[in-house]
Amino acid sequence: MLPLEAIELDVFRRRHEHDTFWCGLLLGGCGVQLTTKLYTDRVCHFAHYPGADGLPHLCGRHARGVASADHLYVKSAAAAWLRDHDDQADFDFAQPGGAAIGSVVDIRFKHGGLRVHLDQAVAPVWDEDGREPVLGMSVPVDRDTLIHRWYVHRIRLDSEGTARRVRIGTEAFARPIEWFALDECAMTERGLSTPAVEQIVRSRRTRPVSAWAVGRTKRVPDAQARAQVLLRKLADARKVGSVVVVTRVCRDIAAVTGMEEEMQAQLTNAVSDAERWLVAQADVRRKLFSDLSEAVASRTMDQVRQLLVRVNATSSHDRTEDENVIADAAAECIAAFARQRQTAAAAKRAKQEDSAARRAAERVEALLAALERRGISQPRNTMRKLVKDLTYAAVQASGRIDSRQQEQIRIWKTRAGIGRPPANASRRTAAPAKRASPKRKPPLHEQVERRSWSKNERKPRAEQSTQRPPSQQQSPSWQVVDVACPTCEAAPGTRCRTPDGRPHQPRVRQFSRRFPSH
Repeated sequence: MLPLEAIELDVFRRRHEHDTFWCGLLLGGCGVQLTTKLYTDRVCHFAHYPGADGLPHLCGRHARGVASADHLYVKSAAAAWLRDHDDQADFDFAQPGGAAIGSVVDIRFKHGGLRVHLDQAVAPVWDEDGREPVLGMSVPVDRDTLIHRWYVHRIRLDSEGTARRVRIGTEAFARPIEWFALDECAMTERGLSTPAVEQIVRSRRTRPVSAWAVGRTKRVPDAQARAQVLLRKLADARKVGSVVVVTRVCRDIAAVTGMEEEMQAQLTNAVSDAERWLVAQADVRRKLFSDLSEAVASRTMDQVRQLLVRVNATSSHDRTEDENVIADAAAECIAAFARQRQTAAAAKRAKQEDSAARRAAERVEALLAALERRGISQPRNTMRKLVKDLTYAAVQASGRIDSRQQEQIRIWKTRAGIGRPPANASRRTAAPAKRASPKRKPPLHEQVERRSWSKNERKPRAEQSTQRPPSQQQSPSWQVVDVACPTCEAAPGTRCRTPDGRPHQPRVRQFSRRFPSH
């Protein structure tokens, strides 16, 4: 972890004097070598070396938040957890369907494995041999899946200082998620297990039959109590609208025998009501798929998206061939619409970038003409400002700069002293050599012209010579306002259009890439 304070970064540099650091490919980076940037007015950080042409390097990494490396924290935590249990596994940052790296982490054991879904880029596949899904907090799961599978695993990462702590959760139907540390979990024959999973499995298992002594009567379950339990299950299933559970409980009620007449009548009435409810739900289901088909035909995307969510949540079981066709058509319609929007957005972005590059190329041409018109006799500060604007415009113009203009830019950068140490540095280093040979020091009145003398009446001397040392021109110091702002389009030399006048963060990053030594 790179220290954030300047004094700590000095220690870090000495400790890793012979080490190199690279832009991580597993974080979506470009894979080139990095350097460390030391600041006293802001946090220190890694930075790319400039290109061979002296221009800032453009990295393709987009995600820079605290969660952008969660897949690496998951791998590290899982590997340490397995080592503590004398086990090992293979890790893979899979990219099914072209998903971004870090969306999925595959952990393969000798007799099974886990697939960790950190976002919604890849849909989980249930009951797949060898891989048990573990879902991130943003990955949805429907109600019927929770009922059918009894539980699903969840994962979250909490920030603790500069690290991220892995927590495993157990989500079951009609109960909140229970969270556990990784040390409280274990790999069993069923797969990943938590204390909550053990409790759920124990509550679902049938109590084993006790062995009775010879001559003793085997205890028969109370039919009345069994019937009461089934009635409660039926009422709960209808309350949440679960067709699968209602159908199964109706079959269980039909198999119950040995009931009193009053209880039998109560069960018969409950089953009759449930069957009518199932018929009504079938009508609702047909209407739902019919509405979805019409929405797909009319390409009403908001309605298609809402209806498909309802279909997947309430009608994902026992689908007919026609229902599968409608659901697949809706999913394809949404995917096609998303691709269309992405294509349109990419075209718009390309058009904007092309327009910006064209304007930057025109700016380069105008600045070169202005520099040629002013010539090399123009004030140095004015020249440096124009050349800085020229360099920035050349970066924005990208491939629209021809070889002739590139050569002119290089010449003007040399003339303005941009990209090389100031000339007075060599004079400062050579100064001690000149002082090595002592010479006769002339009197003060011979060193200073008479017009530079001043008279002091308070001292007995008639005149006292003083000399004002010539002011030394300081090397230029660049500020954030010296670059243009890509957010509010503020020109170089002007402040950002913010309430407090502070620069936008993209402008600060642009300044850091352009002037890495400041």
